[in-house]
Order: sequence, then C-alpha cells, then structure tokens
Amino acid sequence: MSSDTSTIFGAPSMTSYGGIVNEMYDGGGGDAEIPGENGKSPKKGAVPLIDEESQSTPRGSTSGDGGGGSPSMEFSSSRPGGLSTISGVFAPVALSMFSILLFLRMGFVVGQLGFLMTILQLAMAYAIVMLTVLSLCAISSNGAVEGGGVYYMISRSLGPEFGGAIGVLFFVANVFSCALYISGFTEALMNNIGNGQFPDSPAWRFVYCVLVSLVLLVLSLLGSALFAKTALITFVLISVCYGTWIVSVIFNGRMEVLIPKVNTPAYRVLVNASDPSQGTVEDFNQTLTANYTGWSFHTLGENMFPEYTMDYTTEKPTDFALMFAIIFSGVTGLMAGANMSGELARPSVSIPRGTVQAVFMTLFVYVMTAFLMATTSSRYLLQNDYTVMMDTNFHRVFILIGIFSTTLFSSMSNLIGSSRVLNRLSHDKLFGCLLRPAKIEIGDRNPVVSVVITWMCVVLVFLVGAMNKIAKLTSIFFLLSYMGVNVATLALELTSAPNFRPTFKYFSWQTCALGVVATATMMLVVDASMSALGVVVLMSLIMVLHYQAPSVSSGSISQALIYHQVRKYLLLLDVRKEHVKYWRPQILLLVSRPASACSLLDFVNDLKKSGLYLVGHVRKGEMDSSQVVDPLQQVFPYWLSLIDYLKLKAFVELTMSNNIRHGIQQLMRLSGLGAMKPNTVVIGFHELAPSQVTLQESQLLKDLRFSKIDRAAVVEYFTAGDYMPKELDGNLERLTPVDYVNVLKDVLHMTKNLCVARHFSKLDKEALARGWNGQKRYIDVWPVDLQKPQETGLGWDNSSLFLLQLSCILSMSSRWRSYTKLRVFICVNSLQDMHRRERQLKNMLQTLRIEGESSVVPWDHVVCHYQPPNATASANTATPSVDLPPAYVSAFNDMVKRYSEDAAITLLNLPVPPDNADIDADRYLEMVRNLTDALPPTLLVHGVSSVISTAL
Repeated sequence: MSSDTSTIFGAPSMTSYGGIVNEMYDGGGGDAEIPGENGKSPKKGAVPLIDEESQSTPRGSTSGDGGGGSPSMEFSSSRPGGLSTISGVFAPVALSMFSILLFLRMGFVVGQLGFLMTILQLAMAYAIVMLTVLSLCAISSNGAVEGGGVYYMISRSLGPEFGGAIGVLFFVANVFSCALYISGFTEALMNNIGNGQFPDSPAWRFVYCVLVSLVLLVLSLLGSALFAKTALITFVLISVCYGTWIVSVIFNGRMEVLIPKVNTPAYRVLVNASDPSQGTVEDFNQTLTANYTGWSFHTLGENMFPEYTMDYTTEKPTDFALMFAIIFSGVTGLMAGANMSGELARPSVSIPRGTVQAVFMTLFVYVMTAFLMATTSSRYLLQNDYTVMMDTNFHRVFILIGIFSTTLFSSMSNLIGSSRVLNRLSHDKLFGCLLRPAKIEIGDRNPVVSVVITWMCVVLVFLVGAMNKIAKLTSIFFLLSYMGVNVATLALELTSAPNFRPTFKYFSWQTCALGVVATATMMLVVDASMSALGVVVLMSLIMVLHYQAPSVSSGSISQALIYHQVRKYLLLLDVRKEHVKYWRPQILLLVSRPASACSLLDFVNDLKKSGLYLVGHVRKGEMDSSQVVDPLQQVFPYWLSLIDYLKLKAFVELTMSNNIRHGIQQLMRLSGLGAMKPNTVVIGFHELAPSQVTLQESQLLKDLRFSKIDRAAVVEYFTAGDYMPKELDGNLERLTPVDYVNVLKDVLHMTKNLCVARHFSKLDKEALARGWNGQKRYIDVWPVDLQKPQETGLGWDNSSLFLLQLSCILSMSSRWRSYTKLRVFICVNSLQDMHRRERQLKNMLQTLRIEGESSVVPWDHVVCHYQPPNATASANTATPSVDLPPAYVSAFNDMVKRYSEDAAITLLNLPVPPDNADIDADRYLEMVRNLTDALPPTLLVHGVSSVISTAL
C-alpha cells in the first residue's frame, strides 16, 4: 500500500483464465501462460497451477533438465524387460556382502576375535544392516523408483539438501568400498599367482591396483546391462566355489598348512640369538607350518574367546574396533540392489524382497563359516594365514576363482553404483556447473563421464595403502550413509506425512531411531575422531545445499518437519495465557496497489519486531461457478514472488468480496491462526488522487532459486495498466471516503490497534543509511492528544503508550538502530513547567527502559487556537475530531514541521474517527490531511490495548 494510496483496497477485475485450465493436466514442463486482462498478451514467466515432479520420470527423459511429458502420477511402475528380483537385487546384494570377507578375511577375524566374539560382532553388524534395510525398504516401496539408487529415493523423499548430502557420502563410501575390493583382488593375485615373479612393494601394489581398476573401467564403460545380467551366473559360480570348501571341511583330516611367505613377521628371526638388541632379519628358507585339526571340539574350545595379536599386512596391533571395521566393511553391500533401481522391472517390489533375502542368507553363511573355521583350524593357523580357506581346500583354484569373482563383482558394483549417484547429482544440478560434465551420457543412458570421474576418485583412494586401512574408512562412510537412511525414514515417519505410506510394513519409528543410535554408536567405536569429522562434513553439506541447491518440485522434509513443529507449538500457544510483558506487534497491512506501496511494505517489515506480518488484499468480485479455478489462485504466485523479491518476512492473505469493506472485515477476523492473529492493522491514507507507481525491477532482489516467476514478470504484472483496479464500466474501483472512515472504525470496533500511514513514498532507507549532514536522523514521537489539549501531563493513555512502544520497536530494528535516534516530544502550556516535565519524561523513559532523547516544547501558540465546542463539557471530555478548529490543527502541523524537519519518520496520535461517517467522513479526512501535510513520512497511531510493562 502506498503512503498516499488512493486506491486503498481495489483489485483488478480480471477475466477468466480459461487458457490455464487447458494446460493444467498436460504434464508439460514449460510455464503455463496467464493471459492478460481483456485478452491482452500473456505475461512472461507465469506459473503453472500444477508444477509437481511426477512420481516417475519416463525412461529416456532426464530429471532436472526441464523436460516435459511426464505424467503427474504413475499407475504402473513395472518396466518391461527389466531385471528380476533374483538377478537384479538378490544376486548383487549377496555377492557384494560376501565380497572379500568370506574368502580372504574370515579366518583372520575368527583367529583374532574367537568364535563367540565373531558371532557377537556379526550380530551387531547385521543388526545395523537389518535396521537400515527396513528403512531402505520403507522408502523404496513408497512410490515409483528411478535410476540413482539410494540417492534418488532419499532426495525425492527428503528434499535436495538432505538427499544431496547423503548422496555425496554414499558416493564416497562406494568409492572407498570399490578401492577396498580392488585391493583385496590385487592382494590375492600377488600372493597366489605372482610367486615372486613380479616386483612387490607398496608402489608396485599401487600400480597393480590401478591396472585392475582400468579393466573394471573398460567393463563399466560398456554399460551396466551386461554386468547386471551376469550377476546370477557369478553368484552360482561362487556358490560352487564355497561348496568345494564345505566338502573339503567334511572330508579333510589333520594336516600341516604352510604359513604364506607374505606373512613376513612370522619369518623374522634374531640376527644374534644371544643379543636380541641387534634386531631381526627375514629368513624365508625356513619352513613354518600350522595345524589344521579337522573336526575337533578341543579346537573349538581354544578358538572360543578373543586373542588379539596383530595384522601382519600392516604390522599394527588389532583390537575390537578394528575387527568390527573389517567385518562391517565386508557386509556393506546391501545397497547394491538399490543402486540398480534404474534397471529393475519392479524396483518397489524387488528392492525390499531381494535385499532382505540376501541379508538373511549371507548372515547364515557367515555364521556357518565362522563355526567351521573355529572347529577345524588352530588359532595359530587362523592368525597367520589369511588364505586359510584356500590352503585347506582340496584344490586352491576354486577359492581363488571365488575371491576373484566376489572382489571383481563387488568392486564393479560399487563403481557403477557410485557413478549412477554422481550422474543423478549432476542432473539435479545440486552443485551447479561443478558436476555438469557428469551429465554426459551415451547409448542407453550410460553415464560415461560419471564412470571416469568415479574411477579417478578410486585411484586416489589407493594411495591410502593396505586393505585393512581402507576398510576402516569404508566402514565410517557407510555407517554415516546408513545413519542418513535411518534419519530419512525416521523424519518421514515422525512428520506423519499422509503420502508416506510404504507397502513394506515391517518397520516403525522405533526401528528407525534404533538404527540411528546403532550406527552413531558404532561410528564412535570404530574411530571417534574420523566419525566426528564425517558428521561435520555431513552437516556442512546439508547447510550448503539448503542455501545453494536449486528449487525442486519433489518436496523437502524440512518443510514437513517445520509444519509438524509449527502445528504442535501453535496448539500450545494459548491466547488465554498472553501477558503484556511478552506483547509484540502482529500486523495486518492492507494493500491495494503494491506497486505504489513498496516503501510501506518494507517499513512494516522493520516494525514487526519478530512478530506476525500479514499482507492483506481484497479483490472486488465474486466466485463464478463457471470458472474452473479460483481467480485468486492464479494471482497468488505473483504476490508470493513480490514478497520474496522485496525480502519481506510476511505472509500473504487474499480474499474476494462484492464489498471491499466486508472483505477487509473478513481479513481482520480470519487472518492468522490460533493465537497468532493480527492485533494491529496498518492502512494507507485516503488521498485525493491516486499515488504514483514506484515499483521497479532495480528495487527487487536478483532472481531467486525458489521463485518460479522472474523479476521482470512480477514488475510487469503489478505495474501494467490493466492492473489498475477498474469496474466493468471503466470507473476506478476505490473506497469512498465514507467507506474508508468506516473501515477505520471497524478496526477499532474489533479492538485492534490502528495505524494510518501517509507520505511513505518519501521514505528512502538507502538515504537513511547515508545520514543527514553526517549525523543520525531522528524517529520523532509526538504523543499529544489533540482532542484533549488540556491534558499535557504524563498520565498517558493506552494510545500514547502504544505510540511510544511502536517507536521503541522501530528504533531497535537493525538498520534503524544504526542510523537513527529516538526523540520524544511533549508539549507544555507554560515555561515554568518545562524543566519539571522534562525531568518527568526522562524518568519515564528510564522506567520503561527506552533509549531516547526527551524534548519539551511550548505550544501556547497552538493551544490558543483551540476552542472547545461545548464550554460546559468536562475537562476530560474529548472534542470530536471533526470539530477541531482548522487553525488549531494547522498551528500544530506548523510546529511539528519546525521541530521534525530533519526526522526520518514522525509518529503522531490519530484523532478518533467520527461516530457518523456518513456525514463527517469528508471533514475528518480533510482534518487529518491538514494535520499531516508537508510532514516527513508519518504514522498516525491509535492504540486500544495495553502494550508496555514495567514488571520484571
């Protein structure tokens, strides 16, 4: 509303927007066009009424690119020719969870932990895995799932900030896991095929790992289809390899097993047996063996409890945390099926079913393997021969094939899965142009650049060193990712979102919370410092993406959480418990033409003091049953965008009524919610002529990522000639003086504080910051009741105290506090009273804890023009505002102009509107006009409630 707005509550009389209705359901990705009034050209940048991302993007389209054609709802999520549950989920998950642990590290784990502790750690690891699986199944069965795996599911469930942060962590975890499996493959290759024929050192191991990863890179660039279709064959192959070991355990008897030469600590001998201080030397000419006992309960008893020694690959001591990291890093493949979501025939069914089946099957295999090893192999053998399964098999080649198959498949699964996450991140534009190359695809949507980038990250991880070192970092990153999945499901469950109704029912908020606690606890157990760093990185990513991520239509859990908490606290906010100590302004600003009200909109934003701020607008008209859509819905996005661009912390309330006054009554009665309802109404003054349009594109913020309408379209809409409120016959749609004064009376009758704003087009906050002659400007307060000039003391009524409170609030706002000072004027009739009144005013300001200058001015020359209409009236009786002598009002106006000419804003008491507006409306408005003519921006205030407290 303008400070001198003439069309206080008018609104455009727009024609039906039938053009939009035709585009509502076509699923187009472009902006719907809103035709201008009277059939004029459509406005650029208009917003489609339905702009939601479909639950399923058709294959071949690219999410996030603005591609259209997606239906708003997918009724069938099956993909003809897609992978089945067994080949697409069960086999990849089982293979990834077997990984290097089954064939390469299970003996080492049992040798260090013993059978009981191994079972305990397996139970802990699988408890975390299973709790995460329950959460994963819940998310994956809550709608159509596309490519991008876990990241897609979480980002579409929780929004870009949470989904993007967890997606980045999941990408890093998969990169580390891929490097771990390649390191395991290289270790097995060098230990069993090299036989000393190839150079072996940390540098050479790095070269071998890079060469193996190059082979995987080539295979991954060929596409994921071939990889996915070979999963079942690979699973059958390793099942046969594992079966040969079972047969060997059953039929093998007692034997001596050679300790491998790669266990260099075992082959070290003293240089001088008589002098240990001379150190040790490696002697590979000796033959070292360990006992394989076959079935023996005595051996089981010896292997029952922990006996920590050291890891001979790193020569560092082992402990509970390191062993858990090794176990957990081997069973982190539960997301392998979810990563293939884009290739599954029925992802919402296959992911839960196949993942749960694979988890239970692999747990059974691990428990059985631990029992068989603890029953047949001596502790010394388990601790010093990581390839004990190979050395006790009737033919080594079967276990070697199993190692190569699981490690290659798992590493390739991680490489492809992480590249899909990176590709989806780039499509969603979460990191701007940084990941733009990762969007490049060839053939059947094969993200070749994402694969190459992921491979380069894997090569960097090889620099970490030995496999068990990588295992620790892998465990931490996966634990963080799993914690994110559990937090996602917990948030969805606690917010009670009606559309979160997964078909998978075997989960609850308790399982999600337990999953969060379990993952967080085990992160601290594995490595507290690295875990803390990981959490800091996660929170940093969430904050960065919260402010930088582009607007997406998939929704954000932050909005659901805010809604959940706001509803709960609104119920707790009881209007019956309000106290004057905690009063704050809750303002309804009535606006007709926002293009002429920018300064006032901004001013009220400063005045609200963290209170409720509503921008209300009444459109004249009525609902037409022939219209498919409420016309206010079509203009509402423009108002929201204007609020965003002006950087106002305000809500917008629009209503429609045949009578503007009745519409304002609706706004005052119904705006807000619960105890958060407006207690103060601000309205622009009723000028003789319409105010000038001041809205320009330069006044607005740069285009915002969450605004669907650009700045030019907003300015065009609110400044276009056809927006000027008009009746059908072409007459300006304005409140008459009678209606305007009646509106003022309605505000007071509803016991709301009233503020009338005038001259706010003069307010320039930028000039305010520059100062005036190098000095601060003033906020001038004149708490003088012109209707009772005889009361010049400090026994102020609610209206004057409300005036003082508003000025104090304004002076406390950040910009006003820096560039202005508060100055309070009181008027006295005699010079003898000046010092006493000034002292009283200072004491009063000190008591009310208001920082401001006090100023006492004589106004004899003003009061002399005052003549009460009824000489017999009581001294306390207020003179009707319309009966105030014009000379008296003009003299007061001259006095305010003289003392407040350098003020940034003045605040005056508003004379009470007349009882009979039908007769006195014009006289009243003329009196207010004379009172405020040629003043700085002026706020006329009338308070009806107590707002200041001196109590502690």
